[in-house]
Formats: sequence, C-alpha cells, structure tokens
Amino acid sequence: MSRVAYVNGRYVPHSQAAVHIEDRGYQFADGVYEVCEILKGQIVDLTAHLDRLDRSLDELSIRHPMTRVAFVTVMKEVVARNRVRDGLLYIQVTRGVARRDHVFPGPEVAPSVIMSAKSVSIEKGLKAAEKGMSVITTPENRWDRVDIKTVGLLPNVLAKQKAKEAGAKEAWFVDKDGYVTEGGSTNAWIVLNDGKLVTRPADHGILRGITRSVVMKLAEKHGISVEERAFTVEESKSAREAFVTSASLVVMPVVKIDDQVIGDGTPGPVAIELRKTFHEAAELIKLTAA
Repeated sequence: MSRVAYVNGRYVPHSQAAVHIEDRGYQFADGVYEVCEILKGQIVDLTAHLDRLDRSLDELSIRHPMTRVAFVTVMKEVVARNRVRDGLLYIQVTRGVARRDHVFPGPEVAPSVIMSAKSVSIEKGLKAAEKGMSVITTPENRWDRVDIKTVGLLPNVLAKQKAKEAGAKEAWFVDKDGYVTEGGSTNAWIVLNDGKLVTRPADHGILRGITRSVVMKLAEKHGISVEERAFTVEESKSAREAFVTSASLVVMPVVKIDDQVIGDGTPGPVAIELRKTFHEAAELIKLTAA
C-alpha cells in the first residue's frame, strides 16, 4: 500500500508530498516538529506531545495552525490512511510560505503543517534492546535553546553521522565543562552503583523529552531514585549502566561509550525493566479502529 501524507489541508501520496521552495522551514529552519510512537493502534503520550508542540510554537511566536481537536483529527486520519498499527507519526509546523526575508512575514501568512506516518517493526526494536547500543561523545556545538523542538537539526545530523562512521548508533553531546548534555536524538541516562538514575536537568541545555518524563514517573513507581544533575563523560563510563530514551527507541540500553565498555558489556537490569514496563506508565490513546 502506498503511503499517504498530510500537507496543508490535503492528503496526498507520500511520493508526491511537497512544500513551496519559500517555505520558511526549508529556508530558515523556522519551524518545529514532534515524533510520536504508535503502539497497537494507539498513540503514546498524545497530550504531552501536543503540549510540547504548543510550547515550541509559542517560544518561536508561530501561530497555532488549528485547534487541538482538529489537530488530533488529522493525526488520526494520517495513521488510519497509512494503516499503521506500530510505528511513528511525524508532525511539522513551520511559519509558512512567504517571500524570503529574515524578519517574520505578516499575519496573513498561514503556518504550514505536514504529517506522515510509517510502520516500524517492534521485533527489530526488541532485538536491538537485547544487544544494546554504542555511543560516542562529541563537543556540544548547538544553540542554547535546544529545549525548543525546532527543525534546525544540522549539528545533530553531523553528530549522528560521526557516530555511524565510528560504528556507533548515537552521539552524546558534551559541553565545554566536560558534562554530557544529551544525544543527537535522545536523552542520556546513567545508573550509579547504588541503583540511582541520573539525567541532566531539563533546562535550556536539553530537550524535555516526553519519554524521559514518563521514565521518571515509572522510576518513582518502582521505588528507584532519580537525580537530575549534570554528569561527566568519565562518570558515565564508570557507571553501572547507561541508556537513552526517545519516542522512537523508548528505553535503549547503552553498552559502550567511546572505547569504554559499560558494566559487563550487556544491557543492565534497570534499563531492561524500564523498557519492559514503560507503556504501563505512558498515556495510550486509541486512534484507529485496528
């Protein structure tokens, strides 16, 4: 079945989906996005994702393109038309199409909205989690408002490519003081020898990940302490466990950082348990008739 995308009020074949060359997202990265997990015909943490989308729009003074009810209706339709039971939903909103000029266009310019959905193999994710992943570290070179989920991701792209070339799956950014900020598309965590979880505070230095927030609630449910503070590369390499979180990876164990094996080189029990029970703490909203 051919995929379908939503582009500014129309459902079109994915292969033909396009925006104007003067869309400000294309020319200025003047837009925001969200990626939502779809599990068994349900969208995971819908409310939190839309709340964060609203915040990102407000931070950049981009007009909200439609009501939340209308937005959810489109999301549901995109999932249904693509017959996605397990996968990912991508949402992007830009300031719209206008003559190229650095300053904002007038209020008559409507925001551009695109959505697409694709199926993802749950089994593939499970196999990856059983093995764990490697990460490398790279100097932080992004602007200081990474708490806004913008489409300006070139530093992230370069970091992820660097990881791929090194045979790793992710890159952790490291600030000028030697502290880990977050991954190219994930939040970073370590598990101390006493079992405590540590992750960087969600201030302007990292994105306030939706999956990150659910893991914090899940940890509390399991009686696991969480400490929000910065941690160094050296501390992460000597940790009992490490893992990353994101909508696409959920909870993914990290078994190697740069050239240092973490623990015994296999996924640790804390990460495994958090991944196994994650959706018990997540919001699940049925979007399809599947």
